[in-house]
Amino acid sequence: MRFVDEAIIEVAAGDGGNGCVSFLRERFRPKGGPDGGDGGRGGNVIIQATNRVTTLADHSYLRHFRAKRGSHGQGSNKAGRAGEDKLVRVPVGTEIYDHETGELLYDLTSDGQEVVVARGGRGGKGNAHFATSTNQAPRMAQPGGEGQRFTLRLELKLLAEVGLVGLPNAGKSSLITAASAARPKVADYPFTTLTPNLGVVQLDQRPPFTMADVPGLVAGAHQGAGLGLTFLKHVERTHLFLYVVDLSGEDPAGDLWTVREELLAYDAKLAQRVAMVAANKLDLPEAAENLAAFTKTAGEMGLEVWPISAKSGQGVQELLLALADRLDQTREEDQGEQG
Repeated sequence: MRFVDEAIIEVAAGDGGNGCVSFLRERFRPKGGPDGGDGGRGGNVIIQATNRVTTLADHSYLRHFRAKRGSHGQGSNKAGRAGEDKLVRVPVGTEIYDHETGELLYDLTSDGQEVVVARGGRGGKGNAHFATSTNQAPRMAQPGGEGQRFTLRLELKLLAEVGLVGLPNAGKSSLITAASAARPKVADYPFTTLTPNLGVVQLDQRPPFTMADVPGLVAGAHQGAGLGLTFLKHVERTHLFLYVVDLSGEDPAGDLWTVREELLAYDAKLAQRVAMVAANKLDLPEAAENLAAFTKTAGEMGLEVWPISAKSGQGVQELLLALADRLDQTREEDQGEQG
């Protein structure tokens, strides 16, 4: 299924059922009085986040979601049945906006989280509710209320603990392949990755963590150049950045600087995020020649360098263990702040 991270949908809750006008008709109770039952409430539209869905592709085709209306009330004080709710499943990490105002309504960040985005109309009251001492045979009932209707914009931002960022063809897809069970398309040309890839890294006796391969950035990405803003938003929620740099390139330090500046131009707050550097393609002779100078420049930027070859696997395990250690530190710091 193709990756889609935005969709506009229309949701309509069910209308409430009408109350009933009815009078008791029994052989030995000629004046039994009103017995019209209430209408049932309309169904709600509920959006649920689930890890079983990874894209909003379905919602780019199926845009209308309607819950069932409530049943009308009946005689003998029988209430109508409530309308069936409509459940809409979206990936974890989906934000829900009011399409008209742009207001963020909900942010679904955990598996199983549910929100009611449109409430069903109330059921109308039957004529049994309107009997009084002066009007013992009311011939009126309350109509059911209308269900809410909204146009919503869904926006998916990947929830990954480690975000891989780098220029096209730096080897991010190869690294996520080496580190996890994810199998992104990998080839020897720029912009191989046209969609984000999410992988789960499993290490012995360590908690697993998620890693997102964000499509390659270029200079001016924060203004929409290249794949630009389409995927920069996916780095916002990552706990830790891993800059992946092609160490065999003509100017690895310049490449690192370009990517870092694009992130900060997109959101200056990202400067506070923990970051490490994977100096990739160490299996190539040019990379070994560039390593010392690159490590010095990255160190001046306050960044720790891990030399690796995603292709051969050299240094990958050591890098993953270092990432796990840093993630443990960030989790402890987060818990300390919350406490």
